[in-house]
Amino acid sequence: MSTTTPPLQPGVCIPWETKRAELPLIKGDEKIVKDIWEQVDGLAYQYIWHLLVSF
Repeated sequence: MSTTTPPLQPGVCIPWETKRAELPLIKGDEKIVKDIWEQVDGLAYQYIWHLLVSF
């Protein structure tokens, strides 16, 4: 039996669904947390690519 992870979307290091499973219950607006996570994750992705291309 082979367990493979689904391919990541371009611009994503850790998908929200994976990160959400690690977090405790969110009592506020989960959409705000999701939006911030996706923005931060996108910046991490850009940083990694910048390092790979620049050096």
